[in-house]
Amino acid sequence: MKTVIKKGRVVDPGQGREQILDVLIVDGIVARIAEAIDEADAEIIDARGMVVAPGLIDIHVHLRDPGQEYKEDIVSGTRAAAAGGFTAVACMPNTAPVNDTLAVTEYIRNRALHEGLVRVYPIGAITKGLRGETLTEMGELAAGGCVAFSDDGRWIADGDLMRRALEYVKPFGVPLMTHAEDTTVSAGGVMNEGFVATDLGLKGIPWVAEDAAVFRDVMLAALTGTRLHVCHISTRGSVDILRNAKKAGIGVTGEVTPHHFTLTEEAVRGYDTNAKMSPPLRTEEDLEAIRQGLADGTIDVVATDHAPHHRDEKNVEFNLALNGIVGLETALSLTLALVGKGILTLPQALAKLTSAPARVLSLPGGSLREGSAADIVIFDPQRKWTVDPQLFQSKSRNTPFAGRQLEGVVCRTLVGGRTVFRRL
Repeated sequence: MKTVIKKGRVVDPGQGREQILDVLIVDGIVARIAEAIDEADAEIIDARGMVVAPGLIDIHVHLRDPGQEYKEDIVSGTRAAAAGGFTAVACMPNTAPVNDTLAVTEYIRNRALHEGLVRVYPIGAITKGLRGETLTEMGELAAGGCVAFSDDGRWIADGDLMRRALEYVKPFGVPLMTHAEDTTVSAGGVMNEGFVATDLGLKGIPWVAEDAAVFRDVMLAALTGTRLHVCHISTRGSVDILRNAKKAGIGVTGEVTPHHFTLTEEAVRGYDTNAKMSPPLRTEEDLEAIRQGLADGTIDVVATDHAPHHRDEKNVEFNLALNGIVGLETALSLTLALVGKGILTLPQALAKLTSAPARVLSLPGGSLREGSAADIVIFDPQRKWTVDPQLFQSKSRNTPFAGRQLEGVVCRTLVGGRTVFRRL
């Protein structure tokens, strides 16, 4: 089967390519990229006025499957991913049961293979049951397909255990992903500590809860020589720690979510539970530091931390609401907003969503090299749309961006040359 994507603006940051080109796909593989390709028997996709890029990769999502399928499952989650232009996602282990055994890893892989729309890579738990007490059989899980290890929303407070985890995982060539938050400092907090929290009468979480945890884990990575990935950076201090660590040659990478480079703690006013997340939305000063960290390369990856919740888990008083928002279907547009503001170039923005996440987790994809799988997103960077959660492909609707007008519309997503999403 042949397909030619005609006259799109091909932007492939991993290859340093940005040019109006045709892309020939043969049997699911990128066969040729050239200024003009004529194949009489090929399907033609007219991409004039659109960007043709490697399929986006999200290395931090919650598919809730197995065990919490009422929020999301592998089918609905991958459908949401495809609608957002993502062709691959890595899913966190806080399922029920936890992904701490080979059986759960195999379940995720098999269901994704047979029912999912995009590629799904499991992330295994560092400790059994995410309890921070006993290490999992990470070697077995890595052999079974886990591409990284994390205790997700739980920081491993025991420093010796974290050191042993870093030493244990090192031979397998995969990183540990840390949710850096010292819960002895943040315990009971529900938003960023500061004027807004005081004004609203809500208990705050101080910046030091994150900064102290990031610093410890970065130092342990330096000690062990193991790759460490810092999830959802939210503070100016964390950006500085990461920047200095990289200058020192420590093997650390970091990610930020679109909501943390778009919103501040002011979004909590009105007690909007869709603005409740972990880590919390911070200050304008933190937001600007994050944007600078993206621009100068300190922060490697944009990841969504896609966290679906049922409406009954959000439609409660603020202190009781669960943390997190859905993000797969808004991430590209929110990232493109940084391009519109002149903070990132288009290749820089797309690199954070393609080649960089592929590099961090050593995943296939992230480029349009000839001979690679035809995982491709085609989007109109200037087309405007209004966020309507009722139109999401996700089962859940918990977003703080409802009603916001954004630019950048995914028109088509292909995985292995097969169209998995098309906007008519």
